[in-house]
Amino acid sequence: MKIIGLTGNIASGKSTVMRFLRELGAETLDADKVVHALFAPGTPVTRAVADAFGEDVLDAEGGINRQVLGARVFSDPDALRRLEAIVHPAVGRAIEAAIAEARQRPNPPPAFVIEAVKLVETGRYRLADSLWLVVADPDIQLQRLMEQRGLSREEALARLRAQPPLDEKRHLADVIIENDGSLDDLRRQVEAAWGRVVKTPTEKETQEPCDDLSTNTRT
Repeated sequence: MKIIGLTGNIASGKSTVMRFLRELGAETLDADKVVHALFAPGTPVTRAVADAFGEDVLDAEGGINRQVLGARVFSDPDALRRLEAIVHPAVGRAIEAAIAEARQRPNPPPAFVIEAVKLVETGRYRLADSLWLVVADPDIQLQRLMEQRGLSREEALARLRAQPPLDEKRHLADVIIENDGSLDDLRRQVEAAWGRVVKTPTEKETQEPCDDLSTNTRT
């Protein structure tokens, strides 16, 4: 079972790439959905966030109101760091448990995809055999945030400014997917990368040395 780390900044198109990978047979884990679960009422993470940022970040059911919390942390780098110090360790434990469970199955999937914005910043990219980076033009990202998420221009710009720089990710990435074109173009890039990284049991190449893309040399 290959481990693919899928990252990229907000509104770059990671979710679409992940959907294509599922269609190719991968099992996927969206770190943002893990955060949603951690922010449910009564969890230790929810309690820790409320203690750190105040009870007003809770919704009527006692879970985290992500819109209220987001408005607070995306305009304050120090607050964002404090939030990440609470959330990232819990997300990491959930990811490692999910990978372990998949590996223990009698018939594990050919690939397990971890999708997260800060896969590199947390060091979790080292879990992956291959790191994939999805990039898009900033103007396209801005448009997607406003149209798909209903954010105002000011809210969208604040979220884009809060994103980590891409330079280190470009240096570390085994696969860079440019998502400025059509869905068909995006799919072709994903399928080509999948063919290089994931070797299915029916391929004779499985008995040959792996190429650079499928070898984990991370330190």
